[in-house]
Amino acid sequence: MAQLNVTVGDLEGNRALIERAIRQARAWRADVLLTPELSITGYPPEDLLLKTQFVEANRRILQRLTPATRGLVALVGFVDRDRQGRLFNAAAVLANGRHAATYRKQCLPNYGVFDEQRYFTPGAGPLVLDLGGIRTGITICEDLWQEAPGRALAKAGAQLVLNLSASPYHAGKLHEREALFSRRARQHRFAIAYCNLVGGQDELVFDGGSLVLDARGQELARAAQFQEDLVIADLARLPDRPPVWSAHAHRLGPVEEVYEALTLGVRDYVRKNGFSSVVLGLSGGVDSALTACLAVDALGAEAARGVVMPSRFSSSQTQEDAKRIGRALGMEVAEISIEPIFEAYLRTLRPLFQDREPDVAEQNIQARIRGNLLMALSNKFGWLVLTTGNKSEFATGYCTLYGDMAGGFAVIKDVPKTLVYRLARFRNRRGPGRPIPSSILRRAPTAELAPNQTDQDTLPPYEVLDRILKAYVEEDRGLSEILARNRVAPETARRVIRMVDRSEYKRRQGSPGVKITPKAFGKDRRMPITNRYQQE
Repeated sequence: MAQLNVTVGDLEGNRALIERAIRQARAWRADVLLTPELSITGYPPEDLLLKTQFVEANRRILQRLTPATRGLVALVGFVDRDRQGRLFNAAAVLANGRHAATYRKQCLPNYGVFDEQRYFTPGAGPLVLDLGGIRTGITICEDLWQEAPGRALAKAGAQLVLNLSASPYHAGKLHEREALFSRRARQHRFAIAYCNLVGGQDELVFDGGSLVLDARGQELARAAQFQEDLVIADLARLPDRPPVWSAHAHRLGPVEEVYEALTLGVRDYVRKNGFSSVVLGLSGGVDSALTACLAVDALGAEAARGVVMPSRFSSSQTQEDAKRIGRALGMEVAEISIEPIFEAYLRTLRPLFQDREPDVAEQNIQARIRGNLLMALSNKFGWLVLTTGNKSEFATGYCTLYGDMAGGFAVIKDVPKTLVYRLARFRNRRGPGRPIPSSILRRAPTAELAPNQTDQDTLPPYEVLDRILKAYVEEDRGLSEILARNRVAPETARRVIRMVDRSEYKRRQGSPGVKITPKAFGKDRRMPITNRYQQE
């Protein structure tokens, strides 16, 4: 199983990765090489599939790959087209230098981030081949999640099922897959080899974790998470083959898993989009501290820069903490006071703002000055701006359009605030050093845009807020269900729901960010901006 990090649209680069895997598999005298779903095009190719030239180019790449398979069988994911022009999510069986068969995915997911019915036609039925004396069925991703394809393969006598997959990550997804596949293996009495994609693609992260199970549902081999891997599993155990190591990659803990997903998401978004460096604002708060750690761990300290931008409301403690983070991570940190610019804004607006008390308008001016400065540095030096807002803020609109939302990639936009603290503490424990000062972890969260301001002036305590958001956003529960399942005041729940609903226009204008929960804002949750429905 070749667990590859392919890139959507990079047909030539993806071909080179597949050919490298073929050479490695042949060196191990493997009979069969399994690659991920749509390994030639990358996943998901989305509306590239509407371009005839893209589909034809992917088929030409498949033709070029075919001669490289002499001496083994390779299953390669590609986009197939029939004579009527219909498209199929397909797997080519390339056997000893020829295109021997094609399997077309039967179950096309159309929920969450998936939109396959927009592009593809479902395949007509199963494919079972004799590979190395083993009756082998071919499936693609969702086929193994649904009941009917497995039942049909068992009826056809399959002893082994090969699954080409591009299954995106969210927290806990690995265990969900393993439980399901183990149940399928026991239910139908066939072994399963599941080869998953790895890498970041826009807001999605594919975590790998490819797996081989025997017919009792027991693990025979496991690939690493969040990195490319080649797993060799010897099902026949023939004496004339080189010995095969027992590949059982280390399972990551729940918080470590999320941290690695975020790191990979940042690394691949930056590099696959042609950037070499990033820049972010360092406020001395936990969100920017965690984002800085992720940037350095993903790209190296030389590719990450921080900017401290104090105002009249910034405390000396937060500013010193921001600089300490930079020093601990070894990243370059610049300081630009926004006070002269802020004063110029106030002076310019004074004739229009006269006789009105300072309010959120003056607060947002500060955030927008900072966003403007970061974007200026991005334009001048080609650095990608990382925004630092978390899911709790993004959900409730506790963020400023064209201010702290300004940037190219929102690293922790799907990370609730309570999880931000857990990730920060994990990063300190993992080392090296303890880059996030303990004062940041103890201090009450604050945007420092007004005197003595804290987040809880506007928001409920984050422990309460995140419970309500999980129920309302991720689980689609109504007000009555939220109140029945959570010990929260009815007015608090109503207020949070109103904040979420009223902030949809902001979220539509925000940057993409890494999906790590079962339902992230964006493709997962498509709510109308103009919407008068209210929870009763």
